[in-house]
Amino acid sequence: MHDNDFPASRRNFLRAGAVLSLGALASCGTPKVVPSGNGSDQTDATLGYINDLRKQKGLKPLVRDPAAAQAALSQAGRMAKAGKMSHLIGMGDSFLERMKGGGVALPAAENIAMGQDSAEKAYAAWFHSPKHLENMLGPNYSGLGVAVMRNPASGNRPYWAMVLSTG
Repeated sequence: MHDNDFPASRRNFLRAGAVLSLGALASCGTPKVVPSGNGSDQTDATLGYINDLRKQKGLKPLVRDPAAAQAALSQAGRMAKAGKMSHLIGMGDSFLERMKGGGVALPAAENIAMGQDSAEKAYAAWFHSPKHLENMLGPNYSGLGVAVMRNPASGNRPYWAMVLSTG
């Protein structure tokens, strides 16, 4: 079928629908997730471990970054809700857009973990992972946020997120 096979009013209706659909898709960003489940900010519980490590390596200490802490809580909540450990959850997800949308100073990094029952154990898991360790020792980072979230829908398994920022 071609455009000429439809009456003008039908063609206009179809064009309007296509434009509205494209507009809706274009406006799809990464939605701000309100964590559901049982979660908490674990920044203070983790900061000492990371700063001890950074001190040993001659690096400046990190400080609590409220935007990074909120971004970590949001990411832990997203993972707990989805029941999977992943930096990207859902179509169109973007780490950069999540950080920018949450006001996290860039550049930033994110470490995630699943299953650890304490901040100390989550830190140990990140410490023993070369890429996560590299993030924690990033010389340009100055801010930190760490959170854990459990959701009954995903078996109350703890999902951890750490966000390192330059702010």
